[in-house]
Amino acid sequence: MQGKVAVITGAASGIGLAVAKRAAADGMKVVLADIEERALGDAARTLAATGAEVLAVVTDVSDGSSVEALRDRTLERFGAVHLLVHNNAGVEVVGPLWAVSESQWRWILGVNLWGVIHGIRVFVPLLIKQAAGHVVNTASLAGLSSPALMGPYNATKHGVVTISETLYRDLQLKGSPVGVSVLCPGYVRTGIAESHRNRPTWVDQGDSALAERGHAAARQFVEGGIAAEIVAEAVLDAVRANRFYIMTHPQTNAIVGTRMHEILEGRSPTPLPPSFVVIPYVAAPWHARSIASLEPSTTGVACQQSGFYGLCPF
Repeated sequence: MQGKVAVITGAASGIGLAVAKRAAADGMKVVLADIEERALGDAARTLAATGAEVLAVVTDVSDGSSVEALRDRTLERFGAVHLLVHNNAGVEVVGPLWAVSESQWRWILGVNLWGVIHGIRVFVPLLIKQAAGHVVNTASLAGLSSPALMGPYNATKHGVVTISETLYRDLQLKGSPVGVSVLCPGYVRTGIAESHRNRPTWVDQGDSALAERGHAAARQFVEGGIAAEIVAEAVLDAVRANRFYIMTHPQTNAIVGTRMHEILEGRSPTPLPPSFVVIPYVAAPWHARSIASLEPSTTGVACQQSGFYGLCPF
């Protein structure tokens, strides 16, 4: 990795910042992209103070021209791109699908899905021409399952997974050495529960009481997640090993396995057991047990009291 160039979106905080720090520690030149200008500047100064070569570019990943400008600034400064870690920029909207407004859909699709689409369209041709590089797309465990009350988020993360799988096959078909990985973490201690802070003025808030209950529940789960630094290490390890799937919470593998069996056996999605209404991952690890065998948890009670019913976010 020494001397290579990493472009990281959503790099001002959370997983993106952790990956940037890890990449810089490995001797990479780091391009930080984020829509939050002040936080981006703080992150750039922090990394530069360690001796890293850093370029900070304010970027709206939902805007193709903004991502193109990010590429141009990167090439102007460093002349190449070797690692693209994008869509660490992520937002969520919590609530039943029928309550999600059109503007909320447009916002989350723009950031979570179009951010990845623009990154591939703008940067991958460059990596192919170089005959070297690696793309890491950030999805989620929600891209391999379908938690209730997270419809728009689930849709974007499922989209990121299948886009990544297709990109991998497209590159293989072309005979390109460019690598691809898709990151599917469970809860990580990041600011995702506060993503509404970046909501554009054209996006309506919807049911404010419901939204606040959703943010409160999400904060609880995020606070019980793993450190972003653990995820960053997994990302760089996967790039070195050219490994496609990056799974950070092995105790949740049963969730994915259950869904696959339901599809293959033609069964409906597993309903919640009647004995309780919520099962957050952080307080009730899944391990190899079936969904029906899990017991209620204290965090689940808190989620119930906050007004959320169904399978809480992973």
